[in-house]
Amino acid sequence: MFSEQLVDQLFGQFARITGALAAPSRLKLLDQLCQGEQSVEQLAGATGLSIANTSRHLRVLAQARLVVSRRVPPYVHYRLADEAVCRFWFALRDLATERLAEIEQLLRAVSMGEHALESLDRPTLWALAREGRVTVLDVRPQQEYRAGHVPGAVSIPVGELERRLAELPREQEVVAYCRGPYCVLAVQAMVILRRHGYTARRLQDGFPEWRAEGLPVEVGAQ
Repeated sequence: MFSEQLVDQLFGQFARITGALAAPSRLKLLDQLCQGEQSVEQLAGATGLSIANTSRHLRVLAQARLVVSRRVPPYVHYRLADEAVCRFWFALRDLATERLAEIEQLLRAVSMGEHALESLDRPTLWALAREGRVTVLDVRPQQEYRAGHVPGAVSIPVGELERRLAELPREQEVVAYCRGPYCVLAVQAMVILRRHGYTARRLQDGFPEWRAEGLPVEVGAQ
């Protein structure tokens, strides 16, 4: 039979998880790792943290057994300890969105206005892509695309999009996607495309949600 002391110890173990997540930067790293394994340098570049801070936050997550690492000299790569970690993050994100009205206000600001909220859900995009009715555009950095992407997606990082528009067919709608619902890259791409006369929308969320749903994924360069 549990004593009160043992129960306290049990809840203390639960608190290891919540304590490890009690920093916005560590949540950003978890969100980024839902795409797949990445080096410390890649994670630093994607989250806007210094390499030193990125390493420090990753060690906290590792101590809570949320992430694991492997060394490929001279780099250290991290990945989620289990897909359950990604599912937990999605559930936490959904709960916060449901309970906190401030999140909806921030999402509208991040999405650059009402017009940028126009989006497709994953099943609709997959159906249109299989029928060849849309051009799927991955606007993440190349290394993230190579690690995994929507099948048939064209890779053009958003910073290169203006000068590479000729690679996209004008007669077909373009659907851009990036890292998730809080990533502005796809929104930026949609604005650029529309400014140049393309019909464009974005995926409702991003590649991590696509992969988590078990939809097909390709790896490697296009």
